[in-house]
Amino acid sequence: MRMFLCFFLFTISIGFVACSNQSASEVSPGRHSVYTHDPVDPNKTSTPVRPEVSTPIAEPNGPLTLAQVLALTVMHNPQLKAYSLEIRAAQARQLQAGLWPNPALEVGVEDVGGSGSRSGFDAAETTIQLSQLIELGNKAQKRTHVASLEKDLAGWDYETKRLEVMAEAAKAYIELLAAQEKTQLLAELVDVSERTLNSVAQRVEAGRDSPLEKTRASVTLSSVRMEHQQALQELHTARKIVASFWNSEQPGFTQAQGQLETVEDIPDIKDIQQVLMESPHLARWEKEIARSRAALELEKSKAVSDVSIGAGVKRFNESDDNAVVFGIAIPLPISDRNQGARMEAVYNLSKSHEQQRAARIEIMNKLNRIYAELSISKIRIGELQGSVLPGAGQVFDASREAYAEGKIDYLNVLDAQRTFFEVRLQYLEVLTQYHKARADLDGLIGQTIDSRAAITEMN
Repeated sequence: MRMFLCFFLFTISIGFVACSNQSASEVSPGRHSVYTHDPVDPNKTSTPVRPEVSTPIAEPNGPLTLAQVLALTVMHNPQLKAYSLEIRAAQARQLQAGLWPNPALEVGVEDVGGSGSRSGFDAAETTIQLSQLIELGNKAQKRTHVASLEKDLAGWDYETKRLEVMAEAAKAYIELLAAQEKTQLLAELVDVSERTLNSVAQRVEAGRDSPLEKTRASVTLSSVRMEHQQALQELHTARKIVASFWNSEQPGFTQAQGQLETVEDIPDIKDIQQVLMESPHLARWEKEIARSRAALELEKSKAVSDVSIGAGVKRFNESDDNAVVFGIAIPLPISDRNQGARMEAVYNLSKSHEQQRAARIEIMNKLNRIYAELSISKIRIGELQGSVLPGAGQVFDASREAYAEGKIDYLNVLDAQRTFFEVRLQYLEVLTQYHKARADLDGLIGQTIDSRAAITEMN
C-alpha cells in the first residue's frame, strides 16, 4: 500500500513540475505598448521584437508639417496597429510551437460492481499510470523553425504595409497642400473678377461699353465664386483625410506648411532598380520561400510515427499486492504516411517560387509606370515654368492695360484672364502629380519618405 501511495504522489508531482516549467517558459506580455510600431528587423529570428514605450505624439494645433504627419501616422494608424499585433501573434505561435506535449495521468479501476466475490471493491484492481508522447523526427525543432520564419514574414509584411501607408499619408498631405493653393488661387481670381466687374460697370455708366459687357462680367464673377466655394469644400475634405491617417475625426491643425514648387532631379531608373531589389516588397519573398521549404521538411518529419511510453503501478485489493506496469504505443504507418500533406508542401514551395517571380514582374511594372509619370510631370513642369506661365501672365497684364485704354473689348480680357488662371491651375495640378508620383516611388523602393520627399518644409 505504501508503494502505491508513493507512486501516486510521484506522478502528481511530475505533472505539477511540468506545468510550472511550461508557465515559466511563456513570454509575459508585460506593460510594453504594441502601438509604437518600432521598425522590425525581419532578419533577427532569435529574440521576439518588443517595442519600447515611447512618448505619444500630440496632434499640432498650429501649422502641420510632413514630418508630423508621418510621425502621427506611425504612432496611431489603425492598419499599422493591426499589423503590429499580427507580429505579436506570430511570436506567440512561435512560443507554442516549441512546447512539449503534456504528460497524461491515467487512472483505471477494474473488477468493481460485479457479482459474487466481485460485487464490492474487495477484488478491485486500480492502475495509476503516467504516459508521455515522444515526438520523433525532430518535429519540435522543425515546427519552431517554421513558426520563426512566419514571425519574420509578419515583420516583413509590417514593413511593406508601413511603406504603403506612409506613401498614402504623404500623398494626402500633398493633396492638402494643393487644395490650399487652389483655394488661394481661386480667391485671387474672385478678387480680380470683382475689380474687373467694377471697371466694366464704370465704363458702362460712362457709355463706353454696352450693358451686355457688365452682365457678362457679373456672370463670370458668379461662376468664379462657385468654383471658390467648391475649392473650400475640397480643402475641408482634404484636411479630414489627412487627419484620418492618425485616426482623428476633427483636425486640430490650422494649415499644411510646405511648398510644392520645389522639384528635384529624378535618379536614373537603373539605380532605382538596384535599390528596389532590397525593398520589403521583394525581400519578403526570400523568407516566404524559406518558410515553404521549412514547412516541407516538417511534413516529411511527420511521416515518422511518434511513440507514447507509459509506466505506473497496479494495486490488487484482493491480495493486497502491488505491481509495476509499463507500456509503449507505436502507430503503424500503413495507410497514413502523411503523403498528402507532403505533396501539398511540395506544391506550396513551387507556388512560392512562382509568386516571387510574379511579384517581381508586378513591382517592375509599377516602377515603370511611376517613373514614366514622374518623368512626364518633370518635363511639363519645366515647360510651364519656362514659357507658358510667363507668357500667359504677360498676355493677361497687356490685355487689362489695353482694355483700360479702350483698345480691345471685354471678351479679349476675359479670354486672357481665363487662360492665365487655367494655366496656373494646370501648373498646380502637374506639381501635385509630380510629388504624388515621388511619394509612390519612395514607398515602392523602401526609402524613408520624409528624407527623400521633394517638399521643402518652411521653418
